[in-house]
Amino acid sequence: MSERTPSSPVIETENVSVIREGRLILDSVSLSVAPSDRWAILGGNGCGKTTLLRIMSLYLHPSHGDIRVNGQSLGTFDIRPVRPRIAYMSASLATDLRSDLTAQDVVMTARYGALETWWHEYTDADREKALQCLERMSVAHFAQRSIGSLSSGEQQRVLLGRVLMNDPIAVLLDEPSARLDLGGRERLVSLLNGFAHDNPELPSVLVTHHVDEIPDSTTHCALLKEGKLLAAGALHNTLTSESLSECFDIELRVEERPNGRLGAYAP
Repeated sequence: MSERTPSSPVIETENVSVIREGRLILDSVSLSVAPSDRWAILGGNGCGKTTLLRIMSLYLHPSHGDIRVNGQSLGTFDIRPVRPRIAYMSASLATDLRSDLTAQDVVMTARYGALETWWHEYTDADREKALQCLERMSVAHFAQRSIGSLSSGEQQRVLLGRVLMNDPIAVLLDEPSARLDLGGRERLVSLLNGFAHDNPELPSVLVTHHVDEIPDSTTHCALLKEGKLLAAGALHNTLTSESLSECFDIELRVEERPNGRLGAYAP
């Protein structure tokens, strides 16, 4: 794969559509993620958010349209070495992993985009890299603890460490706070802000249902409704009371809180 220029998009979708069993899941969605972009994607249940993220992560091919990674179109490059470098994390990943895998092994499985260690052979260098990733998330002391013995918040730190294993070119987060209580959610938002600060050139895309979960490090926002892109652009220009109300079919008011984060409510 050729190297992109510093300002060119890392991931682009152009008029991407997905059709399943005759149903249009995504309808001509175009989105461009550049270096240092922090995107939030919002929309109601079933609007296509997770489908879009899976396309961007190269785990799902569109029915129509194009996806480009570092300027190259899908079908013109070998996705096998590229896919692991588009780090994908979802709240459900913790439940997909064997509960007695150690935190270090959980991180290490990302080396081949796997869920188990027995599918591939790992080197001492892989083990050391996994430990370094845990250290970056301040959970190296859990390295030999089983993932099932950790709290939801601790698991999220391990899974964020996992996304660093392959020196990713982008990080895609699918509802990472879905299993967390209020305290865990707030700690995760703080963690994501710290992650953005520590990795300023690493773009990210966060899928969420809730405005309150958007970190204040977020730069851009996309709103999806019934598979269509309703609005996309700079966060404060896109996430307005009018656009959010149209997205969720209810009158909503968006306001900025004293800490810089946004909130939304029905007046």
